[in-house]
Amino acid sequence: MSLTFDDGPHSNLTPRILDVLDEHDAKASFFCVGRLVKEHASLVREMVERGHRVENHTWNHPNYFAFLSPSGLEAQIRRTQTIIDQVTGRTPMYFRAPAGIRSPWLDPVLHRLRLRLVSWTRRGFDTVEKGRTRIYRRLVKNLAPGDILLLHDGLARNSNRDPAVLLDVVHRVLDEIQNKGMAAVPLG
Repeated sequence: MSLTFDDGPHSNLTPRILDVLDEHDAKASFFCVGRLVKEHASLVREMVERGHRVENHTWNHPNYFAFLSPSGLEAQIRRTQTIIDQVTGRTPMYFRAPAGIRSPWLDPVLHRLRLRLVSWTRRGFDTVEKGRTRIYRRLVKNLAPGDILLLHDGLARNSNRDPAVLLDVVHRVLDEIQNKGMAAVPLG
């Protein structure tokens, strides 16, 4: 079971998520935005030191990502690969497209950069949903080994989001994972 977070890191929220993960002895994969990795390099290093994976989620998460040319796609992804490698000493293995929307030009770019595309099996819609119970239920209904759960530690897209909702959901999801005899581990 893999718990994944997109759109971060966020200087206030990500450290709090890391603490919740530590409380549950859980590990996650963080699909990070390259410009935020550069801005919060010490936080990104801490993520890796605490046993989590840092993966590629484009340089600046453009809403029009799927409409970029092959060279535009590659520039977004390659620049993020470089900064993550410089900051963490580890080259990402996985890529997730913004909103999960793929371009027909994406596969050859990922192949050239030796990246695997990752999506999710369960999504909480935590960037738009305010109700913690609805987010939680979307993530845990029929939860099974091998599931990849998607949440967001980046707040930039919705500044009205209440971080307490996400933190509560993460606690509850991790409790449910443990109650089912599973463990949250990073991808790979």
